Amino acid sequence: MTGNSEAQIADRPFQTVLIANRGEIAVRIQRACSDLGLKTVMVCSDADRHSDYGSRSDHFLCIGPANAGKSYLNQDAILLAARLTGAGAVHPGYGFLSEKAAFADAVARAGLVFIGPPASAIATMGDKISAKRAMIAAGVPCVPGPDTALPDDPSVIERTALEIGYPVIVKAAGGGGGRGMRVVLEPSSINEAIALTREEARQAFGSAELYMEKFLEHPRHIEIQVVCDNHGNGIWLGHRDCSMQRRHQKVIEEAPAPGIAPDLIGPVGQACVEACRQIGYRGVGTFEFLYEDGAFYFIEMNTRLQVEHPVTEMTSGVDIVREQIRVAQGVPLQLNQSGVACSGHSIECRINAEDPATFMPSAGTITDVVIPDGDGIRVDTHIHCGYRVSPYYDSLIAKLIVHAPTRAAAIEKMRAALAGMQVEGIATNLPFLRKLLEDEGFAGGETDIHYLEKWIGQGRSQ
Repeated sequence: MTGNSEAQIADRPFQTVLIANRGEIAVRIQRACSDLGLKTVMVCSDADRHSDYGSRSDHFLCIGPANAGKSYLNQDAILLAARLTGAGAVHPGYGFLSEKAAFADAVARAGLVFIGPPASAIATMGDKISAKRAMIAAGVPCVPGPDTALPDDPSVIERTALEIGYPVIVKAAGGGGGRGMRVVLEPSSINEAIALTREEARQAFGSAELYMEKFLEHPRHIEIQVVCDNHGNGIWLGHRDCSMQRRHQKVIEEAPAPGIAPDLIGPVGQACVEACRQIGYRGVGTFEFLYEDGAFYFIEMNTRLQVEHPVTEMTSGVDIVREQIRVAQGVPLQLNQSGVACSGHSIECRINAEDPATFMPSAGTITDVVIPDGDGIRVDTHIHCGYRVSPYYDSLIAKLIVHAPTRAAAIEKMRAALAGMQVEGIATNLPFLRKLLEDEGFAGGETDIHYLEKWIGQGRSQ
């Protein structure tokens, strides 16, 4: 279902939202719905059925076993739960079904509102080749490389790599999460890299389609948050730095990205909003860029709410989840670009249930929790004393966010908040984060996406 029919579905009023997710993001969405006077339905797997956060909802339904494929990824079960409870909309959160165009379409076909972009926009931006083509058309700066899939002919591939200039990176068109990509440093390795990546892409994403780009050696990871409504209005809410990553997974995020001048980022933000207009985008989304030597290069768009949205909320004063739901209700944005005024600095640390030395997941029962509080401190979480951390899902158990007038003050506040936060009964990465916040390189604000891996490799986290 695309075009006008999608807009009609999106404009339908609803009073009850089914939250097709779990953990901290389910709690966050429920809070936004409550603020808007909406009822909520939470679904869960058998592993989560005793989680007390479900009691905060009007309905709490178990839709399958612990295996996510038979519960949180079970589209039929989710739509049945919506029908049984009278929900008029479905919020997918992040992960699971949040970026599945087929699910957004199925929700619309069921006569419900998908709290997210149209299926057509998800499909366009979910394929990295079509996304790049759309961004070039909208004037968004992209990484050097063709906006077409690589052919099978080795000679054409070799010539393309030489035209781009080594090193290059080969990526799966349908990839994501750091999978389906391979860096090639010299011509002698290109054919083997293509063969390996094609097979990896086929197994992981069901498509062997690849594309190639210039590999940037020391970039930062910069994001631009957008919100667009059904009436042609769109805004961008400043920018974030998410360069502190381990194995392509973000560990610390902050807003704004340090050291980037407003006159440099401004045109890029406006181009992102224009791109949304051109592809018919609705709701919240994030444009991800690599930033190197004063230049931005688009890499992908996340067509959903992101884990790190709180740092943008803290600096912009905009409740992004609430705006996302209001847009889905058909309400025009009440804020225009001239009214966006970001202030101060915000940092978010992801608290994971994992061994701080080996990073292996840690399941078990939490025996005690101490949550820091105070001015400019926020904790998004679903855990409590007695909560059992499941081995079946992502290890994220909380997000610790701080806001202060300056970056230096935010770092000091985060150090104090990390020192005051305690989670007993399981292993967490809190000791790791405490050491990382003391690192001079992080404090300097110029770390690239490879910095954290090198920091760990040098044994500085121990």
